[in-house]
Amino acid sequence: MKLPSEQYFRELVDGKRHGVPDRLLLASLRALAPVYALLLRLRAAAYRHGVLPSHRLPVPVISVGNLVLGGTGKTPMVAWLAGYLVARGKRVAVLSRGYGGSAEGEPRIVSDGSRMLLTPEQSGDEPFLLAQKVPGLMVVTGADRYRAGLLALRELKPDICILDDGFQHLRLRRDLDILLLDAARPFANGRTLPAGFLRESVAAAARADLVVYTRCSPGVRPDLFTGKPSCRTSHQLAGMVPLGGGERAGFELAKGARVTAFSGIADPGAFFDLLEEQGVRLTATLAFADHASYGEPEIAAICRLRDASRSTLLITTEKDAVKLAPFVQRIGPCFAVILELGCDDSAPLQAALEKLL
Repeated sequence: MKLPSEQYFRELVDGKRHGVPDRLLLASLRALAPVYALLLRLRAAAYRHGVLPSHRLPVPVISVGNLVLGGTGKTPMVAWLAGYLVARGKRVAVLSRGYGGSAEGEPRIVSDGSRMLLTPEQSGDEPFLLAQKVPGLMVVTGADRYRAGLLALRELKPDICILDDGFQHLRLRRDLDILLLDAARPFANGRTLPAGFLRESVAAAARADLVVYTRCSPGVRPDLFTGKPSCRTSHQLAGMVPLGGGERAGFELAKGARVTAFSGIADPGAFFDLLEEQGVRLTATLAFADHASYGEPEIAAICRLRDASRSTLLITTEKDAVKLAPFVQRIGPCFAVILELGCDDSAPLQAALEKLL
């Protein structure tokens, strides 16, 4: 289950808490939100006018980020970009914060493109997953992405860098700024922190060179910023692989089975819905906090739910799976779903990449 504080915050700012203390707290948060938004605008202006220093790397930098807290599909987008560039013969390094990893902070090399140098626990789940998914991809983590980029240049010699979750990381200049927006809920509840889910005000989207709308339903063609190049993408489940390795299987394997699905991602409900759309009938579901670190409490909870629901099969995400290797025998039959990005109109994105190259 999600951590109570995280779940409470989401319910509070979405207006699902109606007690008198809840209403008083929400009113206080809404009073603070304009102050927070103003501070973020001043910060962006300080970087823009050189009051706060920003730095450029001697190779092109592509930034992928968003305005809203939580998942908008950054990892699939970064994987798509990295795969596209590697296929063009480029040496590509992803610069990631390494959120949740024990090595978060000082720059560290996760992968040199041929071998893994950190564990998922050290690197964080998303950097490790990216290095696994894209053969030849180099990944470096560090709170200061400029310093991480310098380490990459010194040790790995990349031709191009991808700044993961970089829209607000203005210390590192970028040559292409890609903003991701969830097509169904691009600005969440429309309020900035601490009264909503926006990291910055909507006006910050003007910094983007290109907008990518994610999780688009068939026929949906959002265009919130007239004149700004945009693409529409969707998330597609492309089968699943056994935890611990093995051949890719189709979802027919799960149909008719008693299935428990679990995940520790920003929007677990969307993952469960995608499974249902594939015809997988879920007997039970379990949602942990985003970037959950799997230890005894989490594994025990999974096993209890598996037994209570009499499930014969467990399904999770690739992001969770990289942290579950030590528990393969204990949790039993478990599959990781392969998530891929589908892009029906990638021409604006490809044109921007070709211009950059």
